[in-house]
Amino acid sequence: MLLEALGAARDLGRLHDISSILIRFGFGDTVRRLGMGAVLEKAGKVLHWQEAEELARLEPPQRIRRAMEELGPSFVKLGQVLSTRIDLFPSEYIEEFKKLQNQVPPLPFHEIIEQLEEDLGGPIADVLESVDLDPLAAASIAQVHQATLKTGEKVILKIRRPGIRDIIDADLRLLMRLADIADDEMIEMLHFDPKKIVAEFAKSIRGELDFANECRNAERISDNFKDNPSIVVPKVYWQWTCERLNVQELVVDIPGSDMDAVDAAGFDRENLAKIGAEAVLKMVFEDGFFHADLHPGNVFYRSADQIVVVDFGMVGRISQERRFQLVDLLYGVVMRQADRVAETLMIWSGEFTFDNSALVSEIDDFIDRVHGVPLKSLNFVDLTSDLVVLLRTHHLSLPSDLTLLIKALVSLDGMGRQLAPGFDMMSAAKPFLRHAMMIKYAPKELAKRGQKGIVDGFGLMTGLPKDVWDLVKIMRSGKFQFHMEVAHMEHFLDRLDKSITRITIGIIIAALIMGSSIVMTVAGGEIPIGLEYFSMIGFAGAVLGGLWMMFSIWRGR
Repeated sequence: MLLEALGAARDLGRLHDISSILIRFGFGDTVRRLGMGAVLEKAGKVLHWQEAEELARLEPPQRIRRAMEELGPSFVKLGQVLSTRIDLFPSEYIEEFKKLQNQVPPLPFHEIIEQLEEDLGGPIADVLESVDLDPLAAASIAQVHQATLKTGEKVILKIRRPGIRDIIDADLRLLMRLADIADDEMIEMLHFDPKKIVAEFAKSIRGELDFANECRNAERISDNFKDNPSIVVPKVYWQWTCERLNVQELVVDIPGSDMDAVDAAGFDRENLAKIGAEAVLKMVFEDGFFHADLHPGNVFYRSADQIVVVDFGMVGRISQERRFQLVDLLYGVVMRQADRVAETLMIWSGEFTFDNSALVSEIDDFIDRVHGVPLKSLNFVDLTSDLVVLLRTHHLSLPSDLTLLIKALVSLDGMGRQLAPGFDMMSAAKPFLRHAMMIKYAPKELAKRGQKGIVDGFGLMTGLPKDVWDLVKIMRSGKFQFHMEVAHMEHFLDRLDKSITRITIGIIIAALIMGSSIVMTVAGGEIPIGLEYFSMIGFAGAVLGGLWMMFSIWRGR
């Protein structure tokens, strides 16, 4: 049972809540297959069914989104992480995941004051001149209050909800266990790699729980733009900032979503879109460290040529090697080398096949659709969607750093079009891509990679005789073994073993029935004393065995 597997009764209540919500939203079969139904029976809980008719009319993506919202902060955050996995989920699911909101009623200030004073290092009055008891915003992990320091500086206090880490830790334990079960019991989930998704999610949400880490991200990006006055990052007050509290400069500029205010201030929208695009592209292609959640809610406009960026909880990192791979892919598209593009996609997926002709053919069709089309006529979001559909068709996936990159670029494209409907993302990216290509093929870089290749090749050649001799010695000793693993074979053999066991028990039951019947109906002669009791025992055993088999087959489908 899942309860014993979890090894801790402390999570039983939370497991019941999860199961109840999933069943109410029509995922009862998933609950049963994950082994959670037995836990509900042991807990003696009663499921509450509400809005049955309304929920029945919802499409599957909508039901999943609604269920995640009810499951709480961990699952809302999980949905937001899944919204970046456009390589795994169809567009209708991605759109629903993007709608997930973690707005929740704020906690009364008296419930967080004790934790706040612990983090400030003393009474509020010793540090703050005043604090607004009504929060500016409230989310599942934190709520934000405006305050004034003793020095008169206006700041925001981003306060983590008390006890939220314990809730999220419990959810992560349950999610990892359920991912293990899904991996073993639900073959259709193998392509999604649930354990990897949960691990990626756990890393993301634990990073967001640490507000000091968020501020370190902010300062790193601020330092990268120290020579660019167009990008502003609010000041961090480190003397009071810690894991549970973020104290930063208050931003009072025009919100990124208020286009009427932008127009009223007389700001040039086209110029603001250009500044934002160049900032993100610089982060990606030059710095390798970027803000991965740059939507209008995290952007403010200070002047006609100055943008303030906030909330650095979700950031992405992209290595120089990955940037070079991006250059290879784009070069392959420009030069119509579909095999080069296919090779890059397979490297990203960690896959290799001797026959990728179908993939190359579809990439060739993709290149034909974009070749010769003016940059302003290309839609970045549509191009990304087409490429991702191609990946899903061939069961390829993207590394996590690239899914965050695509999310950042898609968000940037959307924000740019909101500012200026004619915004051309591809044209903005062109000089950065050209610069990245020049770096990759610069003589100095080519010499560095050539030197590394020579060293690696020399190491291989010098080590080859010893490796061959070691192999010969192993073969001479008779200990040479050849191992071959077939994907998912262990799961298949386990199912086969269960099936054979049931067939064997069925044969034994049939034999018991036939033998008992023969004994009880034997014609002529006397039945030895007591033999009729053995025949009755045989019948009883056959009945019990038959009932067990029926239950086993029903339970395991």
